[in-house]
Amino acid sequence: MVKSEIDMQVLDLLGPKTAADMEKPKDAKTGKSKNKEKKPKEKKKEQSTDEKSEREYTSMNQLCGEALRFHKTGENYKTEGYVVTPKTMDLLKQHLKETNGEVRTRFPPEPNGILHIGHAKAINFNFGYARAHGGKCNLRYDDTNPEKEEEKFFIGIREIIEWLGYKPWKITHSSDFFQELYDFAVELIKRGDAYVCHQRADEIKGFNPPDSPWRNRPIEESLQLFEDMRKGKIDEGDATLRMKTILEEGKKDPVAYRIKFTPHHRSGNDWCIYPTYDYTHCLCDSIENISHSLCTKEFQSRRSSYYWLCNALDLYCPVQWEYGRLNLNYTVVSKRKIGKLISQGIVSDWDDPRLFTLTALRRRGFPPEAINRFCAKVGVTMSQVSFDPSMLDACVRDVLNDTATRVMSVFDPIKITITNFPSKKDLEFDVPNIPHDTSKGTHKVRLSSTLFIEQSDFAESGDSNFRRLTKEQPVGLKYANLVISVESVLKDQSGKVKELKVKCVSVTETEKPKAFIHWVSEAIKCEVRLYERLFRHQHPEDPAEVPGGFITDCDKDSLKIIPDALVDLSVKGAKVYDKFQFERNGFYSVDPDTTDKKLVFNRTVLLKEDSGKK
Repeated sequence: MVKSEIDMQVLDLLGPKTAADMEKPKDAKTGKSKNKEKKPKEKKKEQSTDEKSEREYTSMNQLCGEALRFHKTGENYKTEGYVVTPKTMDLLKQHLKETNGEVRTRFPPEPNGILHIGHAKAINFNFGYARAHGGKCNLRYDDTNPEKEEEKFFIGIREIIEWLGYKPWKITHSSDFFQELYDFAVELIKRGDAYVCHQRADEIKGFNPPDSPWRNRPIEESLQLFEDMRKGKIDEGDATLRMKTILEEGKKDPVAYRIKFTPHHRSGNDWCIYPTYDYTHCLCDSIENISHSLCTKEFQSRRSSYYWLCNALDLYCPVQWEYGRLNLNYTVVSKRKIGKLISQGIVSDWDDPRLFTLTALRRRGFPPEAINRFCAKVGVTMSQVSFDPSMLDACVRDVLNDTATRVMSVFDPIKITITNFPSKKDLEFDVPNIPHDTSKGTHKVRLSSTLFIEQSDFAESGDSNFRRLTKEQPVGLKYANLVISVESVLKDQSGKVKELKVKCVSVTETEKPKAFIHWVSEAIKCEVRLYERLFRHQHPEDPAEVPGGFITDCDKDSLKIIPDALVDLSVKGAKVYDKFQFERNGFYSVDPDTTDKKLVFNRTVLLKEDSGKK
């Protein structure tokens, strides 16, 4: 804080540094810099219990990547491209005073859809960067388009942020500042930097529209027309307020306000003019004293107008930093395209587990820790990169392997009857919940003379590579310390095996079998949903790869339902989103469709197994 104050006083006196100022003095003899680069010393900072949460298994350095070069609070002027005005230093001093020199970030979603995997990176970056530097992060709903906003999206966004393990310092809305934004617009007109224009929306589309014939209209005239817009005296589409600036991409005079006779979910009918993103974003950042405005790469073309608008109004100007979006192959995340998938009945809703919305991943059983871990592995770079979903799946396995209780299940059962069952009562065994972690405890599994195994675990005659049960080859029952061998095979009229009569012997009284298989005896019937990739190609939106469009790329067999799978009785009473490993099969999560009468499980990911294993 003190250093920043001194830096600002020096800058105020001498002006901003030039490129020459930044060069180090050279030795007269060698021509090399006298000072060797010193590695910055890492400050040791005690972390609170909250900060030592499970998701922070890795350093923030891994997540932040190129963000390590971001400016320190109050040193905005040291950032390349930042515009310094005669009032900059006083504004920065006031900013430091109001924030106590803390890092301030914000996550500003539009409440008109469900968050997707790309937003997870933005959430982790904005909240994580603030947390790593002892700062604060706001959740700010960018609610300036009343036509598309719904209450369910406001609630869903907040729930997902909290599910990922973050708590906003403040929850704000762009609409909180509608009056201030309007007052700023009036001031902008008075300063000659904005005007009311009557060109229609289709006339100013693209990058080379004709200049507005109203660009140089008198200030008093624009002020009166803008007031008429505010009072609803001008029809929708007949006027906009435009700013006199040019975006990096070449677009001239972006729109600041448009007329919409649509009630707002918070302000009702108080307003019939609404600010655009280009106008609202930077001003709300300034009002909230944001120190680091973190945006994805597509907003880089707005950076100059961001700085221009704050400076045109003599307001504190944050620094906008851009980073590459997180893209996944084999998916679409566009709200419009997901809506089309829903309307055509290809997926059930925004939380269909085949999608990559965050609500869909939660429903499928992805732990929030795994999503945060994936975001950290991906890191933050300035380039846009696509990743394969298998990388996310690997993070999910890593987390579930240490947290998901093991249970046995059978999807395609063969009935087994043990003819020489060694006890008049059922046998009971203690089975570890997580074999490599004894602290997670055990659960009871019961075995009677009747049990079930998978059809694939029996073959009447198998080759030398088949290690499971055949007429000639015994197999072990996992956890039971019993080895069974076939006495007779019973088939139905179609010739399908429906029951095996077997005899058993203790594993200590015979040769060790080639394999031990899972089984269920006391089981409950559950519905199991097996999900595969929804799209066949890596880039379903690429016409070169999928000429017929993304809808034609959908795999109609991406969901298979097993209505009466048998799962060990120990899962009885499981709650929605409880997670299990079905042994030798995969990881599964309890679906919200579960009722008191029937459990429903979603397959989250398969186990990482050798594909050649039989």
